[in-house]
Amino acid sequence: MTTATRQEVLGLYRSIFRLARKWQAASGQMEDTIKEKQYILNEARTLFQKNKNLMDPDLIKQCIDECTARIEIGLHYQIPYPRPIHLPPMGLTPLRGRRLQTQEKLRKLSKPVYLQSHDEIS
Repeated sequence: MTTATRQEVLGLYRSIFRLARKWQAASGQMEDTIKEKQYILNEARTLFQKNKNLMDPDLIKQCIDECTARIEIGLHYQIPYPRPIHLPPMGLTPLRGRRLQTQEKLRKLSKPVYLQSHDEIS
């Protein structure tokens, strides 16, 4: 990892902790705020620990993009949890046939950047 990348990752980590410190739940209730703050901190720790040994620059860039997207979406929608995507079971049309394997592959390719690591840790 280059020095610039390391600084960018550490800056994201610090910004997540600052965000958690200032976070207010949309419901305005204190217990919801505490739960959401704890979720933000736990999610950040888990993902950063999981990815701390990455050496591939492309994977590191993908993780940085995911982190940035999740921060921006959380701030915009005032929810710390990743926004789910809803696709009908056989809703993605492949070029050839409608086989389940093809649908699974298309689903994986259509997953948004902010959900790339969500299924791996949940």
